[in-house]
Amino acid sequence: MKIEVRNTREEDVPAIIDLCRRVYPASPPWGEKQIRSHLEIFPEGQWVAIDNDNELVRGMAASLIVWWNDYEDDDDWRDFTDHGMFTNHDPDDGRTLYGAEIMVDPAAQGHGIGKEFYKKRRELAERLGLLRIRAGARLRGYHRYADQMRAEDYVVKVVREELGDPTLTFQLHQGFHVMKVVRDYLRHDPESLGWAALIEWINEAVATPEDYRYRNPRFQR
Repeated sequence: MKIEVRNTREEDVPAIIDLCRRVYPASPPWGEKQIRSHLEIFPEGQWVAIDNDNELVRGMAASLIVWWNDYEDDDDWRDFTDHGMFTNHDPDDGRTLYGAEIMVDPAAQGHGIGKEFYKKRRELAERLGLLRIRAGARLRGYHRYADQMRAEDYVVKVVREELGDPTLTFQLHQGFHVMKVVRDYLRHDPESLGWAALIEWINEAVATPEDYRYRNPRFQR
């Protein structure tokens, strides 16, 4: 595949909705109203991956800026995204780029799309002088181990590379660290059973030693 990652355009909206149905066939897709809201509010924080061989949208990433003091670490996806509308976007006071979504077409896995999306996010955070990127990493593999261990113990094993998680393992390799484990982040997700790891990437160009205080020793390698 010849993949190009660029900022999302209005004409991409129907293709993004189709992509959602391929990635999450059992869940409602992003709605047209939500995606158009993202583009109106924060267009530079939205990207798509285009397959230049056939013009298919093979991936999508969505983000917004938040003032973290407005939230609790245990808040869920709906709180951080205002139910997916991004109307809580706060570029004036916010110092945190919040990663609301990254999805990749199952038929396009292994072509570096996810890595390119994270690169774009880091570049945006650096260009805007933001302190960090945070996101909720849904624990996609936890349903296989839920009858054997608590979600916190599962995350510890993933961090130590004793287990692999399809989402969190990849994000750790992109320079993120786990802050804590959160329940009911995506309440009806059958793979994570609602559990997520709150993760963080720090922009070292603007960070102070105090900004690293959220690192939980239990979740460090």
